[in-house]
Amino acid sequence: MKRFRHLVIGGIQNKLFNLILITVLLMTAAFAAVSVYHTQMLTDLVAESAGQQEQAIRQTTDQVMGAVVDRSMGQSTELEAYIADDYFHSLEIRVEMLGEYAGKLFSEPDAYKRVMPSAPDAARNGEILAQLILAEGTDASDPGLADRIGLIGNLSDLMVSLFKVSAETNSCFIALPDGVFLVTDDRTAAKFDEAGQRISYDPRTRPWYRQAVEKGELIFTDVEIDAFTGDIGIVCAMPVYAGGELAGVVGADLFLTSMRDAIQASADGDSYLFVVNQHGHVVFSPQTEGPFRVFEGSAAQDLRLSENAGLASLISDAMQGRTDMHSVTLPDGETYYMIGAPMKTLGWALVSVCSQASAAQPATMMQEQINRIQGDAQAVYQEKTQKSRTTANILLFGIMALMLAGALILGKRIVKPLNTITTRLSGLSESNMEFRMEDVYRTGDEVQELAESFAAISHKTMEYLDTVKRVTAEKERIGAELSLANRIQASMLPHIFPPFPDRRDFDIYGSMDPAKEVGGDFYDYYLIDDDHLLLCIADVSGKGVPAALFMMASKIIIQSVAMLGRSPADILEKTNQAICSNNEAQMFVTTWVGILELSTGRLTAANAGHEYPAISGRPEAVSSFTGTATAS
Repeated sequence: MKRFRHLVIGGIQNKLFNLILITVLLMTAAFAAVSVYHTQMLTDLVAESAGQQEQAIRQTTDQVMGAVVDRSMGQSTELEAYIADDYFHSLEIRVEMLGEYAGKLFSEPDAYKRVMPSAPDAARNGEILAQLILAEGTDASDPGLADRIGLIGNLSDLMVSLFKVSAETNSCFIALPDGVFLVTDDRTAAKFDEAGQRISYDPRTRPWYRQAVEKGELIFTDVEIDAFTGDIGIVCAMPVYAGGELAGVVGADLFLTSMRDAIQASADGDSYLFVVNQHGHVVFSPQTEGPFRVFEGSAAQDLRLSENAGLASLISDAMQGRTDMHSVTLPDGETYYMIGAPMKTLGWALVSVCSQASAAQPATMMQEQINRIQGDAQAVYQEKTQKSRTTANILLFGIMALMLAGALILGKRIVKPLNTITTRLSGLSESNMEFRMEDVYRTGDEVQELAESFAAISHKTMEYLDTVKRVTAEKERIGAELSLANRIQASMLPHIFPPFPDRRDFDIYGSMDPAKEVGGDFYDYYLIDDDHLLLCIADVSGKGVPAALFMMASKIIIQSVAMLGRSPADILEKTNQAICSNNEAQMFVTTWVGILELSTGRLTAANAGHEYPAISGRPEAVSSFTGTATAS
């Protein structure tokens, strides 16, 4: 032991001082080592957890987004194709009605009076009128021709009614082989040029006339230019024969400007729609470059024969029915999601296109945001940790005793929360991905900020997954409701067999498979009394829930009238009056009703616009039944 002035070297005081100093240094070193170890472990764990979260989020998002894109694109494409096809199908029905009436005129000319239509009058533009146009060289003064003109004039009222059915209708018309053209529209001014002279028009030179005569049946033309307005449209026409000779060609046409404009407006970034016709040619598209642009004339390409096998398969399948989602890589190198749906009346197809990159953009944006938040959190943590180390070093060199206490306090405040965070993060899984704040993290320093960052990231992730689950559940609910509606509708029809187990003199069975979840077709049978069995088959216009509701109302009315003991004709007449009395939706139902007298086997039937039934073993439909009826 040595003394140097007031210092005692090697004494108890020095040893205690050295012991305390060594203890503090060792504890400081140990604490520093532990802190470094835990910090590194936490950093590695954060990086590993972030990678696992990123992978889990991306997998879940890709699966959910793929399902959402497939379902939403598929349903919207199918619905839009169905709406478009309904216009063409309605046009076909109108032409068939016009052809049927014209056939009666030419088959029984003496049964009708002569109605002379007037020539176009530009002053009456905007009125719906039947207008007579004669080709050059056609002599209207010829008695025979004048008689035929007066005969087809009886079609005027029907053509006016058919024209009013749809706002998209361009015109309804009939053309005779003599060059006579009777057309109904509201554009009389279009029949005159700028000088006020009537435009020359010969219907026999038009594609619709030639195609209908050549094929001898109802036809749809390709997209063509209207001779009077210059607008694009499509024509449905059919020939009418009398005595085996061509009597005329009836038809109607639709403007397709609305469809063209809708397709043009469908372009939204890398998503758009396009339409192909029955030849596989693109007829409407917002694209001006690439395989989906519209080619003119012989330059049009049949996409069903494309070298791109995926595209060719999609177009071919889309003309037959709605396709699943296809991934097609185009010449520009990008991959697109595509879904097609048919327009069955024309054999056309509507195809919906969405860039794969655009579909994945929400998931990519979310992942980028998560990465940014994680990066910010790590940067803040590192910055705060460095400041904490600097402060700790100053305190150690300043007051050794307080440093010891401070080291213990800091160790308790830092190590314990970090260990808890590590434990919670290690326990996260795909079924439990939410990290929640706890009181142990509320230290008021970097640990709390780190925990809050983790909690914020986890909360946003759970909110996103909850949103996805709600959207999926809502779609499943809608599907379940439609399925329930299907079962309710099925229960309204006879479905218990045998229906009359106590009757041995006859047996009956029936079934129906609707085209959608619910529809408008139905059948029915029941005993009016012990000796009379009523049979009924019917088809309501349209599809879906409206048709199903109309079907139920029609079925109940028919049964109510039938139980009064009326004939089939009276049943349909009373039912028609009841349906027409309050039918603002302008829906209709075609119906066949028959009453079988069980004791004699005599069947009395009436038909209201329905297909005639067929008897097993006979190739043709049965139409010669006692009793007649008509329905509006």
